[in-house]
Amino acid sequence: MSDASGPALAPAPPPQGRYEPAVVYGGVAYSAGMTPRIDGELMLRGTVGDEVTAEQARELAGRAASNALSAIAAAVGGSANIARCLRLTVYVAAAPGFTAHSAVADGASDALWEQLGERAAVARSAVGVAGLPSGAPVEVELTAAVLEAPE
Repeated sequence: MSDASGPALAPAPPPQGRYEPAVVYGGVAYSAGMTPRIDGELMLRGTVGDEVTAEQARELAGRAASNALSAIAAAVGGSANIARCLRLTVYVAAAPGFTAHSAVADGASDALWEQLGERAAVARSAVGVAGLPSGAPVEVELTAAVLEAPE
């Protein structure tokens, strides 16, 4: 997806169930949890710290964040209508003893920054979990303030 005044983004990923990829209400857009998928296919499965390295997970978090951003951009009429990102939560399917959650989450932050610059500065959480949908190593949720979409 490309719009005249914003970065080119991949198409919004299709939902993997009965939900919307992004919902907008009261000037705020909320993405669904996004995993690192390309054309609907999960890029890699596994647990970070076991089958998936921290560096791989960092790259996957970037893809998941880009998917979340694409979903929000599609819901608001393009990335130019994203005023700024507000909150980023990165879930990491972590092996016992894995502690580099923030390093993994940096991949998501970096991807947003590359696409939106200063509008990507967010409050962020990185959370370790036992498992994620379809065996994904990471999942990202994004919340953003939006401008009124053009008519």
